Amino acid sequence: MTKMLVLEARLYLRDWPTLLFTIGLPLGLLLVLGLSIPVMTQAGESGERMVDAQLPTMMTLLALLTLSCNIVPAVLTTYRERGVLRRMSTTPVHPARLLGVQLLINLVVGVVSATLLIVAAAVVFGAPLPGRPVVFVLVFLLGTAALLAIGLVIAALAPNGKTAPGIGAVVMFPLMFLGGMWVPRDIMPDAVRAVSDFSVAGPFAQALKDAWAGQSPELGHLAVVAAGLVIFGGLAVRLFRWE
Repeated sequence: MTKMLVLEARLYLRDWPTLLFTIGLPLGLLLVLGLSIPVMTQAGESGERMVDAQLPTMMTLLALLTLSCNIVPAVLTTYRERGVLRRMSTTPVHPARLLGVQLLINLVVGVVSATLLIVAAAVVFGAPLPGRPVVFVLVFLLGTAALLAIGLVIAALAPNGKTAPGIGAVVMFPLMFLGGMWVPRDIMPDAVRAVSDFSVAGPFAQALKDAWAGQSPELGHLAVVAAGLVIFGGLAVRLFRWE
């Protein structure tokens, strides 16, 4: 596992466009939007600015959705298409270990991206650090696991490496919308917010924002994210193909 982790990490680090897209893009959007749109740094009636929790949360969601809906499916379907997983199945090293290594690497990338977003928001805009750090970390790990499970389902259904990013995009953009990327959940119409509440991305983003703002996430939101992890994780195990 250690050797596989080192090898896959080296391959990942060589793919600088992927790192730029998953780490650089959310960080760049945070800085550009925060510095160029005044409303982002103006306090509302509650005294909270959008750069305090809303915008960093959305950029964190963007990074994690990019990893789960694009990067993970593309890599795993390409490995399957090229016979890497099939050849590994003939060795004592089960291909499931490669899957585990990929998930671990993408989790680390997600943590790095979220950490940079937290630091940038605090340093550049004076945004507060997550008010409930332990809860924030737990919500982050739970939501990331649920989103990666969705990515594994996409990898199971995609016929090859070329179609995986397209299928991932079809899943990713609705989840971004339901997560409040373009329209904050607070001002969504009731019908849209009801759909968002069961989309995994919506409850995850809301729970993450609540923990960032020092509030307790709603148990209903956490239950939906946990249910998404169980459902999509089970589908991934059932549907995933090594060949």
